[in-house]
Amino acid sequence: MSPTIFRAGGFRFYFFSREEHRMHVHVHCGRGEAKFWLEPKIELAQNCGMIARQLRTAQTLIEEHSDEICNAWQKHFRH
Repeated sequence: MSPTIFRAGGFRFYFFSREEHRMHVHVHCGRGEAKFWLEPKIELAQNCGMIARQLRTAQTLIEEHSDEICNAWQKHFRH
């Protein structure tokens, strides 16, 4: 299961239900996807096919929606 948190700018931001415990978010767009850590700071964890501009945009959107993402994480994983 991979619930969508939000969509913006052609990106889908989501979690995988059964994955590691460190807070993070996955991002998918057109031809690529990436994973960003949310703690201790927002940073790229993995990239598969996204170009630098897409990564920068995704990170900016994560920063802008960080409260929403963290709240969704807490609700989804019941921490």
